[in-house]
Amino acid sequence: MKTRLDVPRLCLLLLLLLLCLWRTEPTRVQEDGAPDADPSSFCSSDGNKRREAREAPEISTLPDNMTRVVVDSQRYYTWESFGPTDRGTEELWVNLDGLQVQIHGILSSTHRQAARVALSFDFPFYGHYLRQIIIATGGFIFMGDVTHRMLTATQYVAPLMANFDPSFSRNSTVRYSDNGNMFVVQWDRVRLKQREAEGHFTFQAALHRNGTIIFSYQDVPVPVAQINSTEHPVKVGLSDAFMARVSASASASASERNRQTIYEYHRVEVDASRIVSRSAFVFTPLPTCLQLTSCLLCLTSDLVSGCGWCNTLQRCSDGVDRHRQEWLDYGCPEQARGSCQDFEPPQYEGPTGSFNDTSPPPAPSSSSEEQRPVTQKDQQTSPPDHQGATENAAIVAGVAAALLLLVALTLLAVYYINTHPTVAPPFYLMQRSNNYWPSMKFRNQGCSSSYTEVELGGHEKDGFIEAEQCC
Repeated sequence: MKTRLDVPRLCLLLLLLLLCLWRTEPTRVQEDGAPDADPSSFCSSDGNKRREAREAPEISTLPDNMTRVVVDSQRYYTWESFGPTDRGTEELWVNLDGLQVQIHGILSSTHRQAARVALSFDFPFYGHYLRQIIIATGGFIFMGDVTHRMLTATQYVAPLMANFDPSFSRNSTVRYSDNGNMFVVQWDRVRLKQREAEGHFTFQAALHRNGTIIFSYQDVPVPVAQINSTEHPVKVGLSDAFMARVSASASASASERNRQTIYEYHRVEVDASRIVSRSAFVFTPLPTCLQLTSCLLCLTSDLVSGCGWCNTLQRCSDGVDRHRQEWLDYGCPEQARGSCQDFEPPQYEGPTGSFNDTSPPPAPSSSSEEQRPVTQKDQQTSPPDHQGATENAAIVAGVAAALLLLVALTLLAVYYINTHPTVAPPFYLMQRSNNYWPSMKFRNQGCSSSYTEVELGGHEKDGFIEAEQCC
């Protein structure tokens, strides 16, 4: 009798067990890396536990050592991130110990300074070829043509832009190396201003001749998210901008009509949370319209889209680059709407009849006067033309007299300035020639990230720009 009663109970237990296994099956069909759920939570009579299991947030399945490729939205760059466990991370770090390195003495001993450095090769940046860059103590490189105090606003290559102060320690240096194919800048053992006790940072930016940019990090003691951006912007990535004149009314002053504004047309921002010790980023440039040198390539290339050809400038562009103002001044937007056939010069078309060698030559004139040969006697009887020679001699004499007068006035002015250095006019000219730079205006006055270029005796060089955004 007991055996008959145990069989139904056993069947009931097996049925419950199968039910539990069936309800836990979906939790095992998850993406790789997600932990399996506890079957007891689903078989429990507590409904709250089942609700919490269903509403659990998604878990990222991207391993830390996986390389991630992000395609840029406007097709300027693609970038890859490398973690500490990636095999290629150590190879991306450039060891400067075995290279010819220059330590910039001023940048290594000052705060918020920038210095201009010439490259040994043309570096393509957003399709523009640059031969000079400006290295800043704040962990970035300024790539613009016009220098100004707000270098952090636009046109930068920033491995880690922050408020670094290399003057805190003698071990903190800013050094660089150029081997003709690669330019490397390393911020070595630099510390954050007023946070020096948290440790030193060591990182570098490498500019390759083919346009590739590599950020490498050796020591990052503080997460980038915890770096304060109140006193100095914190940025990681690339940025470029163009300058254009602001349209003003006819009644505006001359300074307002000539005011130029910087427009940041593109920025590459990377995931700053992935910046840790022994990590790296690689930025690979993509083709741009500026690299297409003919109308046919410009309008038919499959590498880029949206390009237009300006026949006046002989340039291919989408209208959004550093030559934006020139593109507008020469009416290139209208020319870009046309085709290559519109710019071909008209070919000369001769007579409609074909040339025939058998056609008879023109009949000679019957006039004996036209057939009579010209003799030497006839040539001598014509009077010589002296009027042209007289006019040329007068022009040459006038130009020579003007040059002599200009040289005399120049020598007189130089002599006067040297013998009277304290007189107001020459002293005014000397001051203006050394220190004058056009004024600079910014829309956002809240930024305090002012930089001073250390060339030319420490004088500030303010650009004639108005920044659209600076932080």
